[in-house]
Amino acid sequence: MQFDDDAELDTSQVQDRRGIPGGGLTIGGGVIGVLGLIAALLFGVDPGLFGAADTGAAPPVGQATSSAQLASACKTGKDANQRQDCRILAVVNSVQTYWEGDFKARGRQYSPAATVLFTDRVATACGTATSAVGPFYCPGDRKAYFDLGFFNDMTRQLGAKGGPFAEAYVVAHEYGHHVQNLLGTMGKVGNDRQGADSASVKLELQADCYAGVWTHHATTTPQPSTGRPLITSLTDQDIALALDAAESVGDDRIQQRATGRSNPETWTHGSSAQRTQWFTTGYRTGDMTKCNTFG
Repeated sequence: MQFDDDAELDTSQVQDRRGIPGGGLTIGGGVIGVLGLIAALLFGVDPGLFGAADTGAAPPVGQATSSAQLASACKTGKDANQRQDCRILAVVNSVQTYWEGDFKARGRQYSPAATVLFTDRVATACGTATSAVGPFYCPGDRKAYFDLGFFNDMTRQLGAKGGPFAEAYVVAHEYGHHVQNLLGTMGKVGNDRQGADSASVKLELQADCYAGVWTHHATTTPQPSTGRPLITSLTDQDIALALDAAESVGDDRIQQRATGRSNPETWTHGSSAQRTQWFTTGYRTGDMTKCNTFG
């Protein structure tokens, strides 16, 4: 994945809360290991729905300073080609530019969502979550949350190969949840949150498909500041790494790694095969109407 060196990055779309002090979080009466939480909540919509939240915490302080530092470091696509945090910012810019245009073409209005970078724990409208829950989207404040350390966990603990476009897939998946929130799709889940045929699984697979749709258009979507695509090239290897990441976070694969067996009755996100299938559907068609996992 390569970014246009001269493209200006819109840092207003990312809030940097990294390094803000925070205490530990106990869940269900005890501390749960990272792999166990990832198995339950990876790429979750709302950690509060599953009990992985502490709603009594106050919002963090120091955000303005951290965000100013990010704005100083991440100005152009050249910075995105050199730094991970700038790369995540650039992907957020590209994803939101695409969805804004897609919504407009369909007679709808896209409302941008901020990304929040944090370390250890973060206060959200959905409660306070630790980095152990993995990346997540909170519909209460319409923000996507990432501890960048997760991408190391994805390779060390989940067996993914990793790489820049594997990270981009994760970001695009979370913004798929934002699209679902804007379209009202999240209301279909209700209490049907577990099982291979549950609404929760269908919601996650659709977010994978939406990530694929953005990928299809990533190198052709012009940025407002330049009139040129922010992402100038994607290789077959980039796509392979995204598919590998999708496979690594399938419920069956995570459960096998954690417990040695897979139980479809407890799935919340779908199997490895389903996740790669729906990402591929979005990538090949480039059409969000083909992402009807609820059909």
